[in-house]
Amino acid sequence: MPTGKYIILTTINYPAQAVKTIAKMKKDWTILAVADRKTPPDWSCQNVRLLSLEEQREFDSNFARECPFDHYARKNIGYLKAIRDGARVIAETDDDNIPKENFLTSLDQSVKGRLVNKSGWENIYRHFTDKRIWPRGYPLEHINRSLETHSLLSGESVFDCPIQQYLVDGDPDVDAIYRLTTQGDTKFRPNTVIISEGTFCPFNSQNTIWWPEAFALLYLPGSVSFRMTDIWRSFIAQICLYKTGKQVAFGQATMFQARNEHSLVRDFADEIAGYLNNARIMELLSDIRLSDDPNQIGPNMRICYERLVEAQIVSQEELHLVDLWLKDIKQFSKNIEITTVENLT
Repeated sequence: MPTGKYIILTTINYPAQAVKTIAKMKKDWTILAVADRKTPPDWSCQNVRLLSLEEQREFDSNFARECPFDHYARKNIGYLKAIRDGARVIAETDDDNIPKENFLTSLDQSVKGRLVNKSGWENIYRHFTDKRIWPRGYPLEHINRSLETHSLLSGESVFDCPIQQYLVDGDPDVDAIYRLTTQGDTKFRPNTVIISEGTFCPFNSQNTIWWPEAFALLYLPGSVSFRMTDIWRSFIAQICLYKTGKQVAFGQATMFQARNEHSLVRDFADEIAGYLNNARIMELLSDIRLSDDPNQIGPNMRICYERLVEAQIVSQEELHLVDLWLKDIKQFSKNIEITTVENLT
């Protein structure tokens, strides 16, 4: 029986131990694996539904018909399928993230945590470890300062967080520069930290929970590199979410990453656009005048992409994909029922 709880991942590999463990642990969730052209045609995993290319072609989605192949942005099709089918909460991950016992055990849009008392960039990892480490997408020009200072946090309170990023132990989400120069696993200590308007930190797509009022912001841009698509999404999501008076939460590690094989040099090449533009993007987006009407969060997102197109950071073709996405979101969101956490657990 559908519960309204969805886990979305994308894969080009046969089911790894991470996927099998998620499927075994979360039988009360609908788990969608989005295929791409490199996904084995005989891919199968109990309790996981594969969205094959054929099913994606038959999906009544404007976006799915034009989403680029061989790109992480195909994960968008999984989001849209979940929304069309009445999702009330969406969790996303990747096929190399192994869940811990506390994975998705706490579901509530209201989060008890401590707020970062600072404007500007915040290296959120500093509140979870004393290691010299930073999240992927954090501007290189701000790293040293972030490691030399420690931002103050408010007293514990409850915040409205439609986007919640949970950390990953082991080989967490860091950039190629970190991996090329540093070795060893990371274990984060438990904490819950909130960022609000004026404070920025990249978040990724490895272990993130989204609630309905932020569903439109799930959009992963299809014309940017694999290493930047979820990072630049996070910048736009923060700008648009803050405008509605909501916050982003960062919580303790609930997964462990046994990372798939990567070429670190290729990762570095794919991240160059971010090294050059991450700080600039937030400067550009922070100056935009947006509506504070929660119903305008989708149009606000498009305005952000327009600004990045004007700055020649994102290509013109992205606006077409954004329009297709927003058209689907408007149509499919009619199936979303906003419910309390008690109806989900």
